[in-house]
Amino acid sequence: MPYGLTVAITFSVLCLSVIGAAAQGAFDLSLLNVFQGVIICPWTNDCALSPIEQQILTDIRLPRIFMALLTGAGLSITGAILQSVTRNPLADPYLFGISSGAALGAVLAMSAFTGAFSGFLAATGLSVVFNVTTGALAGGALSVFLMLTLAGKSAVQVEKLLLSGVAVSFMLSAFTSLVIYYSTPETAATLLFWLMGSFSGSNWADLILPLLAVVLGSGLFFIFSRWLVVMQLGEESAATLGVPVHKLRLGMLLVCSAVTAILVAEVGGIGFVGLMIPHIVRLLVGGQLHRVLLMSLLIGATFMIWVDVLAHSLLQDQVLPVGIVTSALGSLFFFIILKQRQSR
Repeated sequence: MPYGLTVAITFSVLCLSVIGAAAQGAFDLSLLNVFQGVIICPWTNDCALSPIEQQILTDIRLPRIFMALLTGAGLSITGAILQSVTRNPLADPYLFGISSGAALGAVLAMSAFTGAFSGFLAATGLSVVFNVTTGALAGGALSVFLMLTLAGKSAVQVEKLLLSGVAVSFMLSAFTSLVIYYSTPETAATLLFWLMGSFSGSNWADLILPLLAVVLGSGLFFIFSRWLVVMQLGEESAATLGVPVHKLRLGMLLVCSAVTAILVAEVGGIGFVGLMIPHIVRLLVGGQLHRVLLMSLLIGATFMIWVDVLAHSLLQDQVLPVGIVTSALGSLFFFIILKQRQSR
């Protein structure tokens, strides 16, 4: 199938997924209702939806759907970038400890708001500066710093960098567990649920930072995609052609860290997406990086929308954490891939 047609079909499926997901829920809306609520009602007084239906659609479902869309797109494209700069198909934000660092920073910030420091932060006005997003960004940057420090001079070797990332990930995850252990029961329950990932409670204001992060991060990835393609040929070849290999890798790690941290701060820990989606994309469009990046955005967004629908549908009157669904699907996906490779 021509690449342009594949992109057009994938984008159409994404748009239909937004409409279809908006119709799903405890309060059923028809596809026509959703179309009217999105296209007609905001611009005219002649709206076929009741005020309650319009509020459910615009204030509850659409913000949640677009948060899922941005999260899926952001995690998928960062996973594709990390796999590219390390030339390792198993690289993703969790493997490098980026997600663990962001989670630790966010958990520390959330604990401070609900614990003994909450009064101090409010009295000094630091609550405006020291928020969950800031904590996640700091934690993500810390994970990159620790990974490069641990790797030392071996950071130029991709294998040593990956091992350092795994070590940092486990270490920061242990600190996160320690913070939860020493939290009050109410705070610990909140943190545990948040760490499992959820889009519930998202509103339009919450979408601003994730949107900026995904748009700016994706823009940088596409701008430097030619250098990244050259890096895939080997570090020596890239350096010979004038590509600043080590600076480019560090820059991409920092951008991936920032995008991941902002998403983690908003929705919690959601794994396997950045690992799984790039593999699916390569099966569809091949290994050319610019194709992988664009399709990762589209397929990752569509995938996460329907994961959220599945999380709302599996249990009656309960919402299953999204991270549980992605982990289950991700493990099943790699089981199938492993069996296919063994059968060759």
